Amino acid sequence: MLSHKILRIRLTAVRRTSTMDNTREVAEFLNIKFSGYSGFVWQELEAPQAHARIGYLQGMCSGQKLHELILSPFSKMESPDQFTAYLQALPFLKPYQTLTQTMESVARGYAVLLYDGRVLLLDLRTELNNSISEANVENVVQGPKNGLSEDLNTNLFLVRSRYPQPSLQIESLTAGTVSQTPIAIVYDANLADPQVLDALRRTLKEIKAPMIQAANQLELHLNRKNRSLLPTMMVTERPDRIAFNLSQGKIIVVLHGTPFALIVPVVFYDFFTSMEDLTQAYWVGRFLLTVRYIGLAINLTLASVYVAIASYNPDFLRVQLTLSIAGSRASVPYPSYIEVLFMLVMMELLTEASIRLPKSIGSTATTVGGLILGQAATQAGLVSNIMIIIVAAVAISNFVVPLAAMGFSLRVLKYILLIITTLSGLTGLIIGTAALLSYLATLESFGQKYFRLYMAKPASSPRSG
Repeated sequence: MLSHKILRIRLTAVRRTSTMDNTREVAEFLNIKFSGYSGFVWQELEAPQAHARIGYLQGMCSGQKLHELILSPFSKMESPDQFTAYLQALPFLKPYQTLTQTMESVARGYAVLLYDGRVLLLDLRTELNNSISEANVENVVQGPKNGLSEDLNTNLFLVRSRYPQPSLQIESLTAGTVSQTPIAIVYDANLADPQVLDALRRTLKEIKAPMIQAANQLELHLNRKNRSLLPTMMVTERPDRIAFNLSQGKIIVVLHGTPFALIVPVVFYDFFTSMEDLTQAYWVGRFLLTVRYIGLAINLTLASVYVAIASYNPDFLRVQLTLSIAGSRASVPYPSYIEVLFMLVMMELLTEASIRLPKSIGSTATTVGGLILGQAATQAGLVSNIMIIIVAAVAISNFVVPLAAMGFSLRVLKYILLIITTLSGLTGLIIGTAALLSYLATLESFGQKYFRLYMAKPASSPRSG
């Protein structure tokens, strides 16, 4: 009988040692996988008769659920057996299976509890609430509607929930010598280029501006040494775009106090893609991309082509079309470039008015203003009928660009081409277009080539052999 008791004691001791080794293995594995991850923490739980550890990702795991369902019952337990029975009765308890499964669960917001030699996974994920608003700038017909908020922790939660990878790294910094705005550098450690990451860190530390309160403001300071005509960083408000770019090896800069984030590095193609393209059939997506590039060409060159043909090269078109343009301009008392410039400036004023006016009257006021202006200008002989068509086409083509930053740049570039064409006709337009393409070929975004009209497949991993 005594030998049987000794055997049971030894078996219990062996089983206890095995489970303790198991919890130690899980803790060491998670520490390695989440090393450098600023949001992963271990919390020690102490009670008179028991000890436990719980690990979780801050922001992904609900602090309220953690306190009400785990911390408070643990501190009030009368015996370890009572707390064990309580845990087993929880509906969101998930048994331990493998190290990889534990890591993936923690990345999705689960908490891992090491207690009494056992590994338990608890579904304590933070739930989305109504305070998260819809994206207002980058609209899609079909797809996720959530946009970023002005709270840094909420934005990081949105990013983590859409990109639940243990390799996701978050580095915390501050920007602005006076504002001390909290910012976070978010990237996938297995995909991000270390050279780009080092360059971004170095550039952020060199910023000495007193106030940094918006993503566009930070972009200006990051680009101060490279005053580009085109945006070399992407500003976005969509968590799904952030998650997609993380999977492409890009780096995200998230600021507190603004519902926008920066993406680096970027290429020219990125500014002509909508997140809705990823959900479309292949040929539908290619068609929409082609339409946007056609809109780019119309926006930049249509007004300049009109000036070149009307003033310098009327023989470029067929006789019937040339006579139609000349007849339409018969009552216009000034050169074609004055006519074009007048209408483009009026269109810019209407666009700015639609942005600044209250939403309730903005669209109505600008629509009525545009109709009255166009009709009155043609009846008074200040502009030709064909000029109204050209300006409308230029304005519409500018709105097909999915991202506002590129649209603003195109609004400036078309005036540069217009000035060159006014001086030299079609020859000047060709030279100006060639110069623009050459300029695009020299641009870089944090050391990466900028001019690309298609999506390249991401590299496997800069850090893998």
